[in-house]
Amino acid sequence: MWIIIVIVIILVGLAALLVYIGIRHPAPDEGAILQQRLDEFVEKGENISLETLEMAQPFRERVIYPVARKLGELAVKFTPQNALNSIHNRLVLAGNPPGIDPTIFLAMQMVFGVILAGLFFVVFTFGQLKLALFVRMLLIAVFFLLGYYFPSLWLGSKISKRKRDVRKQMPDALDLLTICVEAGLGFDYAMAKVVEKWKIELSKGFARVLQEMQLGKTRREALRDMAERINITEMTSFVASIIQSEQLGVSMAKVLRIQSEQMRIRRRQYAEEEAHKAPTKMLLPMAGLIFPALIIVLLTPAILRLIHSDLAAAFGNVNLGGVP
Repeated sequence: MWIIIVIVIILVGLAALLVYIGIRHPAPDEGAILQQRLDEFVEKGENISLETLEMAQPFRERVIYPVARKLGELAVKFTPQNALNSIHNRLVLAGNPPGIDPTIFLAMQMVFGVILAGLFFVVFTFGQLKLALFVRMLLIAVFFLLGYYFPSLWLGSKISKRKRDVRKQMPDALDLLTICVEAGLGFDYAMAKVVEKWKIELSKGFARVLQEMQLGKTRREALRDMAERINITEMTSFVASIIQSEQLGVSMAKVLRIQSEQMRIRRRQYAEEEAHKAPTKMLLPMAGLIFPALIIVLLTPAILRLIHSDLAAAFGNVNLGGVP
């Protein structure tokens, strides 16, 4: 049993390490890092070799990221193009988490699947529970699929969280846009003020719109692309109203003020909707966890008293079979 516990701890620690590195540390540009190391050695005036330059990099950049990328490239060869496009679109909707691209995401799926399947293979092989070979292989395949789809569940939660954050941030951001436009700034400069004031998901979207406009995109195309990257009804409505006001010559400040009031009403409606869902969500933990505990706490003293009472003794002396 000690061997199984040690193996389980090692596998879980390895999985946690890969998740931490994949989420918290962005994938670096290998060429830029090598050039930076080379410049440092040149400034010191030392004679260096390529091996010395590579060994000077951190372990995750030398080993973990290359291995993960190779696994991802191997998975890409057997993955249809539609699936790769779907992964790319979901990563965009999640805000492009740092250090994760479609190849790294596929590698994460394979690693989680293999780790979970290997963990339960060890448990079924060396543990006390003995199962038939077919049942054992079926359970290992099921756990592999669970580990394989775990990154997809995590990515789905990231997408949902980003959409909720943008919905909460839109009324305040539109208020600031309205104030800036009414003060005489253009719409582009108003977006720049939002980017300058806040470091939130919505300001990141505005910052990308400004960058795309500097690279030659029209405002209409950049705003539509932002609406597709965020993919919520409120943002689509906001972009459509801005484009229409630009085409029809309607006052931008008036449109922004109307949009701000509508977004605030919609945010209140979403909050009320979530509040109405709370009793239904609480029902399962209450029925499965709280009520059984309450029943045990309340009825156990009564049951103990009944067991040691004269009534229990009377029932215990009843001869149901007619035998003395």
